Amino acid sequence: MLVAAAVCPCPPLLVPDVAAGAAFEMDAARAACTDALGVLAAARPDRLMVVGPAEQSGRGPHPEGARGSFRGFGVDLDVRLGRDRAAVPERSLPPSLAVAAWLLERTGWSDAPIEGLGVGEPLAAERCIEVGRDIVAQAERVALLVMGDASACRTLKAPGYLDERAAPFDAEVARALGAADVAALKALDAELAYELKVSGRAPWQVLAGAAEGADLGGALLYEDAPYGVGYVVATWS
Repeated sequence: MLVAAAVCPCPPLLVPDVAAGAAFEMDAARAACTDALGVLAAARPDRLMVVGPAEQSGRGPHPEGARGSFRGFGVDLDVRLGRDRAAVPERSLPPSLAVAAWLLERTGWSDAPIEGLGVGEPLAAERCIEVGRDIVAQAERVALLVMGDASACRTLKAPGYLDERAAPFDAEVARALGAADVAALKALDAELAYELKVSGRAPWQVLAGAAEGADLGGALLYEDAPYGVGYVVATWS
C-alpha cells in the first residue's frame, strides 16, 4: 500500500556543485524537496521506491547501493542510492536517480530500504500504471520518491524553445500533483508531453498506478520555471 509520495524535479542543476555560481537560483526548489522528503520519513514506510526518467541504459531496477555520478556534468561528485555498501552494482544510476540519491544523502535518509527504477519516456500510460500497482504490492507500507520535470518549452531560451502549449500543460500537471488527482495523471496526453519535452510524464503515471485506492491528500510545495523548464515539488500523504 502507498502511504506517502514526494514528487521532485530532476535537473542536475539541483545539485549546487553542478550549478556552481548559479546555485542560489534553485534554493527554493531544494528547500521544497527537503520538506517533501520529510513527509516521506514521517510516513514511516517499510520500503522507499525511487522512480525517475531514464534512457535505455538506465532503465529497470537499481538496487540499494547503486552508484551515480555527476562527472558527465563536469563535477567530481559521486553518490550512492541509500546506505547499503555490501554490493556495488556495475550499472550506474541514470541522472534522475543520481539527483534523487543526492537529495536522500543530503537529508540523511535512513528510514527504510531503497530501490530505484528508471522508466523510459515511451512507456505507455497503461504500462506505467501497471508498474505502479506492482510496486505497492511489494510491501505493506511503501513510499515513492518520484523524479521528473514538466515541459522544457516555457520561454524562448528554454531547451525546447517557446511553445504556447507548455504553460497550460504545466499548470494542469501542478494542479493534479498538488491535489493528488490520480485520474488526471492517468489521463495526461503522452504525445503532447513528448512534444513539450516533459521528462516526468511516465514517472507521474507510475505514481498514479501506485496511488489507486490509497486515498491520499496532496500538497503543492513549489512550481516554477527558472530556466524555461517546469519544476514541481509536491507531496501526497
